[in-house]
Amino acid sequence: MNNNDILIRLRYTFDIKDSDMLHIFELGGLTLSLDELRLIMKKQELDTERDQALSREDLERFLNGFIISQRGVKVDKDGQALPATFDMISDALINNVTIKKLKIAMTYTTDHLQDFLAQAGKTVSSSELSAILRNKDHRNYKPVGDQILRNLLKGMALEYRGKGNVSDRKS
Repeated sequence: MNNNDILIRLRYTFDIKDSDMLHIFELGGLTLSLDELRLIMKKQELDTERDQALSREDLERFLNGFIISQRGVKVDKDGQALPATFDMISDALINNVTIKKLKIAMTYTTDHLQDFLAQAGKTVSSSELSAILRNKDHRNYKPVGDQILRNLLKGMALEYRGKGNVSDRKS
């Protein structure tokens, strides 16, 4: 899966307008023009590099902005805004980090994630899902492949498509 394919699927799932996409990117710290967004949103050929249209840093900026758009800015005990984390330090971490950040943004439980996967015809045990959501340094961490992320996004699309936009679903 290319990075922009993840973004295209999220946009479709939540029916996000261009102006909202630009705003979410800005919340994540990246200002784009409408033309730049449209280039990112074009489907890449299968044999191209994963990050040809969208770098993993920019994908993570979008995901961080998505969290802020849904949950607000995270603050410390003194009320100071905490900086967003950048965990996609290698291509191998993109899928796991994407799932974690979607879980945070939409306040999903593991049951939600399992339901989405089941809607797409994929069964994942609680322990396997727990391993996917763990820190990469944890001994039980499991890197997730494209198939699970693709099925998760497909299940989310089946759940949300036609039911309104992101702001309609908070649980």
